[in-house]
Amino acid sequence: MRKTIYLVVILCLMATPAMAKDWFRDHLKTEKAAITFAQEVARGDYGIVSTDALKQMIDAKKPMLIVDTMPYAKSYKKNHIPGAVPFEFPIPEMTSIDEETKAKFLTLLGADKDRLLVFYCGFTKCTRSHNGAMWARKFGYTNVLRHPGGILAWKQADYPVAKVK
Repeated sequence: MRKTIYLVVILCLMATPAMAKDWFRDHLKTEKAAITFAQEVARGDYGIVSTDALKQMIDAKKPMLIVDTMPYAKSYKKNHIPGAVPFEFPIPEMTSIDEETKAKFLTLLGADKDRLLVFYCGFTKCTRSHNGAMWARKFGYTNVLRHPGGILAWKQADYPVAKVK
């Protein structure tokens, strides 16, 4: 229960100023999004990392693998968090994974099950990063985080983005 409350508070703190002015008018939408997010994190059994905390980890050169879970041509190629690698996941929560995708994913993640893995997608309500983080945990990786704000929060913080040339 405490974990769910913590996640709801984090989601609320991630609200943008534009959302703040509509806070009371759209409170049911905010509540629904917060609960959905908290349930995803609980089902996926992974941690979360804020935009600022991820930037600090990158600046400190903390060893990690950052995985961009959005479509390569439409998103990753145009802008991604520097150092991130692409691995596309679908938006609906995945209840199974085919053997070919599993093999490619495990190759990308590597043999070190304690390696820090950070998954992100476009924005908080996008579940591509949830799928990546959830499946990493299902495959036995222990140090898995989801960056819920995704590339939109990264860009809104005016942090640098990389592009594929």
